[in-house]
Amino acid sequence: MTAVVGGGGLPGSSNDDWRSEAAWTGTRLPLDQCHGLRAEAYTDPAFFALEQQQVYERAWVCVGTAADVAAPGRLIVRRLGTRSIIITRDRDGTLRGFLNACRHRGTELTDVDCDVASTIRCPYHRWAYALDGRLRAAPYVDVVPRAEFTKDDHSLVPVRIETWGVLLFACFDPDTPPLHQWLGDLPDRMAGYKLDAWEKREEQALAIDANWKLITENYQEYYHLTWVHPELAKVSRVDDHYRYQGPGQYCGQTTTPVSADERDDWLRLPPMEGLDDSDAVSGRFVAIFPNVLLSVLPNHVFVMRLDPVAPGLTTEVCTFLLPPESAEVDEEAFAPTRSFWFDVNNEDIDIVQRSQRGLTHSPMPAGPLIPRFEEPLHRFHNILADCMTLPSLADITIRPGDDPGRVADRRGTGANPHPAAIDR
Repeated sequence: MTAVVGGGGLPGSSNDDWRSEAAWTGTRLPLDQCHGLRAEAYTDPAFFALEQQQVYERAWVCVGTAADVAAPGRLIVRRLGTRSIIITRDRDGTLRGFLNACRHRGTELTDVDCDVASTIRCPYHRWAYALDGRLRAAPYVDVVPRAEFTKDDHSLVPVRIETWGVLLFACFDPDTPPLHQWLGDLPDRMAGYKLDAWEKREEQALAIDANWKLITENYQEYYHLTWVHPELAKVSRVDDHYRYQGPGQYCGQTTTPVSADERDDWLRLPPMEGLDDSDAVSGRFVAIFPNVLLSVLPNHVFVMRLDPVAPGLTTEVCTFLLPPESAEVDEEAFAPTRSFWFDVNNEDIDIVQRSQRGLTHSPMPAGPLIPRFEEPLHRFHNILADCMTLPSLADITIRPGDDPGRVADRRGTGANPHPAAIDR
């Protein structure tokens, strides 16, 4: 008997057109009928290459925190799909992004984060650029003058750079809607945390042998919580999970209340002052499409930024942020929070790497999504399908939010006893 392959979103051959809506029929079905993505979405080099082009070279991609380029003259290097970009801050404090290529013959300007004072110099022929991208000097260009050569015509090629809170975003495609549309109601939803005032405590980069989508999908669902994270389940209990999702290109859930009955690791640091009655007792867990995972607690934030390297390899950059009230806490006070998060993250890393091995060596037909627990994956897969199929992201439809008054939108979780202010 031939197995029936569920409409899991992708064709069975790398020769099929993944830009076609026909490739995503299982993804486009309603939540109670849909399937997850086929194995090729996580393992196929051809799919990965197209995804880099259709998603990472067109969407708003998180590339770090604003603190990474806090001072004028600091230069950082990031990738958007196959594109290399540099980001700096000019003397007026304005963030600037450019293609990482000299306007002379395209030489890479730098391959590492560095300080350049006031001038960005090409290592090849020493063309020099101001921090705002204007060409300042082109050695010997006047020895044999070129007709109609002007420095104004040879500035660095700009790339869109914007911030929200402490997060730094870049977008290579000029047609993609602006960041405030991409984020939807998220800035208003999380306004009470005043995230732009939070400070980076520390950062660590990890290499994970798994596709980036497996990492964000694992983060978005709590179906695995009891078995994979028995300690986390004591402070973020399954029955205390609710939707935290308005319009925007993100998937969100909340734990309300965050418990300290058996483990108080999350609550040892002093909380931010001035939080409302919902933010003060909740944990917010938001995956902003495509690549940033944002865990916001009353007293700290844990950010995971995903940088795809290959179909089965992802760099995960983990950043801890603290509110101004506790930015200077000592190591003894901070250590339990760090240890708790890395213990949980190591459990996640083990399971997503196991998933990658299963999809690579024993690919199966796509399976069903479980509505109460995996609705965010359905939302995430549909945003992915939009990016993969649309000729231009100028035409993308920002995902609508839940209706707080509709029981059906809660997918069996019941009513949140401490709803966020925006959902009341």
